[in-house]
Amino acid sequence: MADQHKTRISVDIYGQTYKMVGTETSGHMRLVASVVDDKMREINAHNPSLDSTKLAVLTAVNTVHDYLKLKETVEQLEEELRKLKG
Repeated sequence: MADQHKTRISVDIYGQTYKMVGTETSGHMRLVASVVDDKMREINAHNPSLDSTKLAVLTAVNTVHDYLKLKETVEQLEEELRKLKG
């Protein structure tokens, strides 16, 4: 039954079509695919000799790095907010 509420779309990432399934809106899922595609193309522009597997891994590494930095910033801001409230 829970499967009924899942969004299913096809997206293009770096010249390949992928089927995405998730609980987010199709717009959100397309945005995610677009950001991944943009990041892969950006990295490829600086490293044109990388094959698609290495390019995908480098994209994942860069994305997780960005995520961890943002998470750290959010945690610092939450701590500052707690101090201001306390």
